[in-house]
Amino acid sequence: MALNLIQVNFKARDDAALGRFWAEALGWGVSSEGPGVTNLEPLGFTRPDPAAFYIDLVTVPDPETVKYRVHLDLATTSAAHQAELVARLKGLGATPADVGQGDVPWTVLADPEGNVFCVLEPREIYRDTGPIAAVVVDCADPRAMARFWDRAVDWTLHEATDDHARLRSSRGVGPYLEFLRVTPGGKTVWNRVHVDLLPYPGDDQAAEVARLRALGATPADVGQGDVPWVVLADPEGNEFCVLRRRA
Repeated sequence: MALNLIQVNFKARDDAALGRFWAEALGWGVSSEGPGVTNLEPLGFTRPDPAAFYIDLVTVPDPETVKYRVHLDLATTSAAHQAELVARLKGLGATPADVGQGDVPWTVLADPEGNVFCVLEPREIYRDTGPIAAVVVDCADPRAMARFWDRAVDWTLHEATDDHARLRSSRGVGPYLEFLRVTPGGKTVWNRVHVDLLPYPGDDQAAEVARLRALGATPADVGQGDVPWVVLADPEGNEFCVLRRRA
């Protein structure tokens, strides 16, 4: 049994408007599976290609009540590219954000709904990730989080220290999933973002949920009601969803 981390999910006030921002920011295509849902996909992929990584944006009545310690890091290839991307994102509606970062080589911005993200300086490790370098989760114990997520999904663990852990798809494509230790009492940035997991063909959603609970995941109620996906929380309380494969 295995699960693929297939996408990040944004809770939005206006999924279509926020979707347009991120589609233009990343150069991705836009579609919709129904009212209140905007789907973004890299060009050349058809869902649910296991080699691809997607973004879903879902309108909820009050997204301010749904907050997660997750943000995106965007990759750049040169100092000029970083400067151009920051300028372009501001032109699309992004604004500078101060999360206590101080003097750092990356730029912190907020999207039009206030979700904070970073535009990184060029880093060799992200040279082949595409526009999203990493999905970053603030946490207290990166090693413990790495142990859980290394067993939860079929991604490869690349690094685990007291301060930072990093996983990536076993296919060596797409962004990294990273866990960054937040010093107790330090600044924590909360964002309305979570990850979605999808079983592979032939794997059963209920069996995967049971496996995750045996690893330490717990049921979570974010007001989802009667839905075909299952909402769980990892050992530090970060919600995520286990989707059901479509027929």
